[in-house]
Amino acid sequence: MLWVLARSRKIAYAAHMKIYKDFQFEAAHYLPSAEPGHPNSRVHGHSFRARIVVQGSPDPETGLIVHFDDLTAAISEVRDALDHHMLNEISGLEAPTLERIAIWIWDHVLTDVPGLVEVQVMRESCGEGCIYHGPPGEITYE
Repeated sequence: MLWVLARSRKIAYAAHMKIYKDFQFEAAHYLPSAEPGHPNSRVHGHSFRARIVVQGSPDPETGLIVHFDDLTAAISEVRDALDHHMLNEISGLEAPTLERIAIWIWDHVLTDVPGLVEVQVMRESCGEGCIYHGPPGEITYE
């Protein structure tokens, strides 16, 4: 009964909040800039985890900034384009560093994800990652 009352009550949101959605993909790549003989110059694979971060004020009626189903739909095309592919063969990722993968993901979800403020790409087994906040001078949602 208490839950029903709390659900029906409208809550005023004064502050911005951030939500995020993670997804994983497995992919192979090599770094064309690596010195010959360096392990990164050879084809190898990683398990990647990416995070899409959205900022905004929750809608007073729904309590949501963005519905997670909408985030999942926006991410699914990007995940499918990357998962179990050779990253060097994807347009824009010919030299697939973490930095370039983060920018590529940003560019491919930006129009479908209102309030996008951050993309993270991690290789957890290596303890490495990249956090991207969009191009300099881009409007932020603060």
